[in-house]
Amino acid sequence: MLGVHVLAVDTSTPATAAAVIDVSDTAVTVVSDHRVVDARAHGESLSPLIAKALAEAGVDASGLAAIVAGVGPGPFTGLRVGLVTAAAMGHALVVPTYGVCSLDALGAGTTGRVLAATDARRREVYWAVYDDGERVEGPSVDKPADLSLDGVDSAVGDGALLYAEVLGLEIRDEPRYPPLGALAAVAADRVRAAAPSEILTPLYLRRPDATPPPGIKT
Repeated sequence: MLGVHVLAVDTSTPATAAAVIDVSDTAVTVVSDHRVVDARAHGESLSPLIAKALAEAGVDASGLAAIVAGVGPGPFTGLRVGLVTAAAMGHALVVPTYGVCSLDALGAGTTGRVLAATDARRREVYWAVYDDGERVEGPSVDKPADLSLDGVDSAVGDGALLYAEVLGLEIRDEPRYPPLGALAAVAADRVRAAAPSEILTPLYLRRPDATPPPGIKT
């Protein structure tokens, strides 16, 4: 097939990111990619980044074939921004939405046995282990010192960088946050097949940081 344009978004980490990706029969190509790193600015950053990515790519939103979103794991507030935005756009544009574990974008294309870890706050990391790019453990959330790292060669992600001394592994400097080209590549077969739209179910892995006071019904 000729290439189609896909919007990819991820808000599972302190980085808010949006990109336009060209998906063809044989390749996944990043056309435009924009990112802001601020753990408290997902809500105010995502829409302008989407607009900027579309404008730079010369693509109107109506020309998108699908939307791919990182479903986490990630903190409740930030992750919710990306998934609600992606779902709303998919509904408005009548295009399918596809969810991808955000850690899979960090682990995709790696060789050997690699730990992908992002910062989960509370002195914990969201993590998964990949063997030549295929996830073999996780996703889970744990303290870095509690991870079983038998056979793991190296680690990638902002969580790995943050807890490098605890992990005691070779840490890859990049990618620090889930790359959107890899996120789209994981979903590429679904895009090519024009698979049915998916409900974007977030991987929170634990309860939200903010909870109602005792006695308040929700």
